[in-house]
Amino acid sequence: MSYDQIDYRERNVIERSFVHLKQWRGLATRYDKLAIVYRAGVVLNAINAWTRQLGDTL
Repeated sequence: MSYDQIDYRERNVIERSFVHLKQWRGLATRYDKLAIVYRAGVVLNAINAWTRQLGDTL
């Protein structure tokens, strides 16, 4: 079985993104019954992570 080494090296970026999402308790336990509420939580968490990353680069 062969795999693309470049894609495999970049895989950790995606895995770390999911780790940050799962650290938010509401997303980790999936308390919300409606998919739209769950998606809104994912979007808010992504915005939060993005703004923290922007602060580190400025």
